[in-house]
Amino acid sequence: MANCDPLPAVLLLNFGEPTGADASAVARFLERIFLANARLEPHMDAAAARARSRELARRRTPGLLEIYERIGGSPLHAQAEAQAQALDRALRARGHPMHLTVGMQFTEPSIEEALGRLRGTGAAVVVPLPVYPLCGPSTTVAALDEVEEALERIGWRPEVRGVTGWHRHPRYARLRADAIRRAAAEAGWSLTDRDVRLVFSAHGTPLRYIEGGSRYVEYVEEWCATQAHALGVERWTLGYQNHTNRRIEWTPPDIETALERLRGIEKVLVDPISFMHEQSETLMELDVDLAGHAAALGLEFRRVGVPHDDGAFAEVLADLALMALGGDAPALPPQTSCRCRPGTDVCFNGEPFA
Repeated sequence: MANCDPLPAVLLLNFGEPTGADASAVARFLERIFLANARLEPHMDAAAARARSRELARRRTPGLLEIYERIGGSPLHAQAEAQAQALDRALRARGHPMHLTVGMQFTEPSIEEALGRLRGTGAAVVVPLPVYPLCGPSTTVAALDEVEEALERIGWRPEVRGVTGWHRHPRYARLRADAIRRAAAEAGWSLTDRDVRLVFSAHGTPLRYIEGGSRYVEYVEEWCATQAHALGVERWTLGYQNHTNRRIEWTPPDIETALERLRGIEKVLVDPISFMHEQSETLMELDVDLAGHAAALGLEFRRVGVPHDDGAFAEVLADLALMALGGDAPALPPQTSCRCRPGTDVCFNGEPFA
């Protein structure tokens, strides 16, 4: 029998990554990602989409397996659990204890598994909270869609108050700017020197999603301009970490191309703006691959660490959870109607309410 505990529940939504270099786990991870994005290659029925996803996963597994072997597995899961614990402490300190768990889009514990655990608490209200700084179609939107589908599969109908766009949270903006300042200070660089360039690296997305109405690029560009202004930086560069598993167009420019276009620059400080955890995209794509590319171009390379364990981030998540539950968080900008996922309860990225 379910516990009739009246406490609400928060489900922190993450992408997920294999924690070690296990070939079968990596293959399953990739197949799930490719199947979730099967609409990028239209004119396939369900069986063909599954077969295509298996084919793409088979091709990509050896390379990704090598990456996980090199970085010692992904720390994403451990960092996500630590964030949940920090959020739990922040909510209790404010006098608002809640049930908390983590659900992953493409690894275990799955979103469905996480919801099953929350169902056992007897919670009547669930706040799905994506830990994605910038709202995108295959991250924030897809994760929240999966929550609805998983609830239907397990036959549970709590009140759901999801959160989409939250990168405009002032406290979040400050903690990311502070991380950039610390990285520059540790390097002994001034961001206003003409030979130093602040480079924002965003996770790429297929252009088909942007053409279909996603505002991800708009959010990315807004974020970069806002951060640069807060840091007093007039010149900055944006590039995308694109993946080319399918023959489709991705967001330009590639981060490598962005570095190649720099002129008169000797030093680059790269900030991975799309992530709230360290993972293969930061530890390998940036720290190894992009660092090597920069060296070949004669550029001194430094990378801003993802402030995943910054205490202020737990307060950001607490603000969002409480706002979703109808609480007051005066530090936040006004809520808006969500244009990325209409019907979502908490958003700060859309049009103002009439």
